[in-house]
Amino acid sequence: MARWGIVSTIKASAADILKFAAYHLELGASQITICLDDDNPEAEAALNAHTKCRAIRTDRAYWRETCGYVPKKHQVRQVESASRIYRESKDLDWLAHIDVDEFLCPETSIEQALMGMPASAICARVFPCESLCVEDHIGLDPEITYCKARPKEGQGSKELEAALYPTFGGMFKDGFISHTAGKQFLRMGQGRIHFGIHRAFHLAEDKSKTDIADPPLPGVELCHRHIESWEKWLQIMEFRLTKGSYREDLGKNINPASGRVSKHVMFSSLQTSGKDDLRAFFEEVCLATPELRAQLNAHGLLRSYALGLSQKVQKHFPDFVL
Repeated sequence: MARWGIVSTIKASAADILKFAAYHLELGASQITICLDDDNPEAEAALNAHTKCRAIRTDRAYWRETCGYVPKKHQVRQVESASRIYRESKDLDWLAHIDVDEFLCPETSIEQALMGMPASAICARVFPCESLCVEDHIGLDPEITYCKARPKEGQGSKELEAALYPTFGGMFKDGFISHTAGKQFLRMGQGRIHFGIHRAFHLAEDKSKTDIADPPLPGVELCHRHIESWEKWLQIMEFRLTKGSYREDLGKNINPASGRVSKHVMFSSLQTSGKDDLRAFFEEVCLATPELRAQLNAHGLLRSYALGLSQKVQKHFPDFVL
């Protein structure tokens, strides 16, 4: 038996928080800890009424106990909270740190996958697949989340990217708008462990960090609903460009000779003449068109998941009205 849990620092609507929690409760999570990055009384009450959930207000007192100060960057708040919950959780075998728009999708069960990890493995990495948007005119089932998967090792190439995305292929790794690194489960009781966003570390007494080996968790993907719709993407674009996953400092190590372009440069430049160029990018890369789905399927890279989020909220949080 492998008891597993999730920790997530979230600033979102009560509905989105409870969809995330309910989905993973249905998968078999023994504990879900939500660190509320903003006051959310409705989500807090619903979570704390559930025996397997806990909502934590991250107020000044919380941060004083956690790291002695209030981190300005939300990424720092995420990893500090995740590391604290790792230290405090005593009744779990594994803990995952994922975001509110990420959903674990196992072939069988999370428990079976974790039980199959070698006893020597401290960390298990879950690689992402990135959701595609479904617009009404396409005629697809809105209850299905269609995703592009990462190419297998040796399959990924700029030639494949160019075949999938004729205009924009080759500029960004695997055709993913967000991260390709994935997230991690950590085995509990391993001493001074510190979560990062996409990796984990052994933390020495002098605060120096040593990376932890992270073999993949077989049979599990992380469905990342990074872009829900064209409208929501536009609404959050400025935040992501300045403070989130498209910010300028994340592309500083890209070699210009590689032909790759940082998300910050790409999306900033696509907006210089209005929204037409950005919309063209969205339609080629982010939209579940018949052409893209056929190409992804031909290369074994199309995924479809029936997440059933609303139904799971009704089951696990019956008093909450969506």
